[in-house]
Amino acid sequence: MHPLHIKTPLLESLPLSQRCGKTIYLKMDALQPSGSFKIRGIGRLCQEAAKEGKREFVAASGGNAGLAVAYAGRKLGIPVTIFIPDATGEGVLKSLKMEGAEVIISGHIWDDAHEKALARAEAPGCQYIHPFDHPIIWAGHETLMEEVKEERFKPGGVVLSVGGGGLLCGVVAALEKFGWKDIPVIAVETEGAASYKAALDAGKPVALSEIHTLATTLGVKCVAEEAFRWSKCHPIFPCIVSDKMAVHACLRFARDHRILVEPACGAALSVVYENSSVLQGIESLLVIVCGGSDISLEKLMVWEKQYHFGH
Repeated sequence: MHPLHIKTPLLESLPLSQRCGKTIYLKMDALQPSGSFKIRGIGRLCQEAAKEGKREFVAASGGNAGLAVAYAGRKLGIPVTIFIPDATGEGVLKSLKMEGAEVIISGHIWDDAHEKALARAEAPGCQYIHPFDHPIIWAGHETLMEEVKEERFKPGGVVLSVGGGGLLCGVVAALEKFGWKDIPVIAVETEGAASYKAALDAGKPVALSEIHTLATTLGVKCVAEEAFRWSKCHPIFPCIVSDKMAVHACLRFARDHRILVEPACGAALSVVYENSSVLQGIESLLVIVCGGSDISLEKLMVWEKQYHFGH
């Protein structure tokens, strides 16, 4: 079964390496055909569902997961229905429709759309494609680290963004599988969407009372149980950044590397751009440039003015 994702470049970042005084490599999953790493796991889950004879994919997503499902459905010739919250950007809505998906706006946050999508998926022949909480999805995301290992690069630490925790689950599972049990993972969230840190503080996954962040694709009220479980057996360090830091990183990254990413990805990049204290003692870093489709030059320019960033 040929995967729906592509092998993405592993690039050394001289601007970030010089800024931090350590070796920084970027795993460029912003270059995936659906715009983010999501196609790795979601593509695999969709292929498995197609093999089982499912005739429709249903998903709830404000952006990247929905686009991955829509892309997979188009490639597999299976109709797709995506439920999205009303905060979803026009660019994502346009891209979903371009992929041929039926789009239904439901509620204000992902959790609202999720409820409606689950009800729709009860119809015969439908398969609900969860954006992050499924073993096949985690296994698909492991391929990201498998590609890194194939490049003979063993990082001293991994920096990634966390929303529901699917990427975290795949990355940590791969590290454990490789015997790289000592490699710390810096799990970055934005203020107003820090469900993973809330779970660590409470000793179990808990639901946030509300979501308030520009990094809308990180906006999940409760992190996956599996992501919390990994915190018990692998060195994972939570880190919370502001929307302003995430957006600033998007701008800096665009200037340094000529690639646009959304604030959900900028969150992880900001930790490196700010040379955060959480990185002390780590000599080399892998930063997962997870991508994101709800971004444009116009949005970056608006945020640049809003936050009064200088060049």
